[in-house]
Amino acid sequence: MRIHKEGVPIIVVAALLTLIVSEMSYLYLNKLLFVIVLCFMVSLMVLVTSFFRDPVGRRPLLVDDGVVSPADGTVVAIEKVMEPEHLKKECLQVSIFMSIYNVHKNFFPISGEVAYYKHHKGNYHRAVLPKSSTENERSTIAIKNGENEVLLRQIAGAVARRVVSYVDEGQMVDQSTEMGFIKFGSRVDVFLPVDADVKVKIGDKVVGSKTLLAML
Repeated sequence: MRIHKEGVPIIVVAALLTLIVSEMSYLYLNKLLFVIVLCFMVSLMVLVTSFFRDPVGRRPLLVDDGVVSPADGTVVAIEKVMEPEHLKKECLQVSIFMSIYNVHKNFFPISGEVAYYKHHKGNYHRAVLPKSSTENERSTIAIKNGENEVLLRQIAGAVARRVVSYVDEGQMVDQSTEMGFIKFGSRVDVFLPVDADVKVKIGDKVVGSKTLLAML
């Protein structure tokens, strides 16, 4: 397990804050309060550090005509919807909610060419809410492979305040390689052709680059 590059500046700030608060508590509070503050700050530091963990040693799943999960988390929605931004047609939407305890590194679900990419500024509703898909800060990425095109939406949540995408339009990408990172609790929506064979159900726990979401 290593620390993702997106977390290094935040962890450094958190470590300095922990050091300063602990030192001030030691100087100005009684022993019991100092211990309480120290335990709280150390716990917070551990939580922040674990959030930015970057798992090594994962053996990526590579499946021709398969769609691999782009994120760790829980499947919270599988439904037919109209995708209005790029595909502009009815699709099967599979939504994955990432809690603060999940790895927040995102992966490309299929290989192909990035046909569309756009970052949108927006609100910070709870990522589990349906309206977060169209109102929150988000990035939309469409990947085309032959006749198949899969669209993803990285969505910031109530705690998450930044969506990072390592993509450009026209870029060729490989299935199960790194696509980006969302800082703190968030969500990824995957838009599939309506005839896709979905292999997960609501409530399933999925692992980014490891779980097969659907066959095209």
